[in-house]
Amino acid sequence: MKKIEHIGIAVKDLAASNELFASLFGAPHYKIEEVASEGVKTSFFKTGPNKIELLEATNPNSPIAKFIEKKGEGIHHIAFAVDDIQAEITRLKEEGFIVLNETPKKGADNKLVAFLYPKSTNGVLIELCQDIP
Repeated sequence: MKKIEHIGIAVKDLAASNELFASLFGAPHYKIEEVASEGVKTSFFKTGPNKIELLEATNPNSPIAKFIEKKGEGIHHIAFAVDDIQAEITRLKEEGFIVLNETPKKGADNKLVAFLYPKSTNGVLIELCQDIP
């Protein structure tokens, strides 16, 4: 893994949260994107070398809606940049981690993504991200 790619934060109201985080960071979001397959609308902020992704559910059955219902708004996941997502999936499985989706899928911000099951990572949802060429 190369670096933290972004931190994902689940929010109930993306518009209100965009205003809140724009005030916090002193700069507006740079991108809003919907990932229909995941039932989520995302908004990205850059603060220094770091990125923050806000996630709002677009339907009541989405993973984000279920997360907020169970835990409320807050940190949802930490994403790590990788050069070869398939090699990382294989390596992490060999290390005993549980991979939620062994075949990477297209995520937001032009990335291939895969997630690790939180019960195998001390309760933290980990996302692997690889740039799509």
